Amino acid sequence: MTRGTGPLAGIRVIELAGIGPGPHAALLLADLGADVVRVQRAGGLPGGIDRQQLRSRTVVEANLKDPADLDKVLDLIDRADVLIEGFRPGVTERMGLGPDDLLARNPRLVYGRMTGWGQHGPMADRAGHDINYISITGVLHAIGRKGERPVPPLNMVGDFGGGSMYLVFGILAALVERQTSGKGQVIDNAMVDGALSLSHMIWGMRGAGVWSDERGVNMLDTGFPFYDTYETSDGKYMAVGALEPQFYAEFIKGLGLDPDAIPNQFDPRGYDELRKIFTDTFKTKTRDEWAAIYDGTDACTTPILTFAEAEKNEHIVARGSLIEVDGVVQHLPAPRFSRTPNGVPSAPPVEATDAATIWR
Repeated sequence: MTRGTGPLAGIRVIELAGIGPGPHAALLLADLGADVVRVQRAGGLPGGIDRQQLRSRTVVEANLKDPADLDKVLDLIDRADVLIEGFRPGVTERMGLGPDDLLARNPRLVYGRMTGWGQHGPMADRAGHDINYISITGVLHAIGRKGERPVPPLNMVGDFGGGSMYLVFGILAALVERQTSGKGQVIDNAMVDGALSLSHMIWGMRGAGVWSDERGVNMLDTGFPFYDTYETSDGKYMAVGALEPQFYAEFIKGLGLDPDAIPNQFDPRGYDELRKIFTDTFKTKTRDEWAAIYDGTDACTTPILTFAEAEKNEHIVARGSLIEVDGVVQHLPAPRFSRTPNGVPSAPPVEATDAATIWR
């Protein structure tokens, strides 16, 4: 990342090394121009997927149990605007890096805490992963087809949706508030809380009596035949999201069906018949043939692409949304800014930097 570019240029961030959503939150801040320094154990930089999350960063190696190394890290924290940590509750306190200690030294510090369960509650000290954090929120239960078991949504909802994105959201809010108060504060970001917040629309629909706890019978969980995926003649798939009547009309037109000869869009009694009609019709052409039919329409019907195919998608290519960093295809910084555009991410560092040379 070109230093001094992006809306967060000038913001200094310390990242205490962890895995998953913590490093992703640090990456997102670095993408927006923040100067992010990752503190990790000595012994070499991580490889594989962990390496790719270190783009646009500086790395410092330190043994936080060594008083001399700890003093060097504390010296950096004294100059920082933000600290990110993803340990279990109480760990940083025992290391001498808890929020009370650090805010006493640096009252303007925004102290971001990333956990799955949160800083308090009966499960706060337990291990877990994305699938566990979203399992108690109702979200995991809701994802899947009728009569089938729940399907994990990769690790998008807990780790990155409810986790890193909400931590960044909280950090930015705290930085804005600091402009008025002059004081930092502690952010308790739990993936459980974030996942519940992401599912606000479903909770609202449930409260209005239009969402059932039964999987696969609701509007957005494949219960409606016009919000689902369909196999094509070549074993690939199309995505259909034709909810509104005007979009549904274009969808039906593209299938070559007579709207008066099939069940009404919003009559649940005809959904099984509609689903069979759509299933049989989609199997008469290849995915790319269907994509061509719906290209340029408002039918909300699109081809389902693999990651490899997404690299070549004309819309993604036109926007430059995927770039290559360090020989690996990955996302361009998002979102985009008109007056303070983000720089191009730099490759992950190949060696650590001496802490004494940073921010001097």
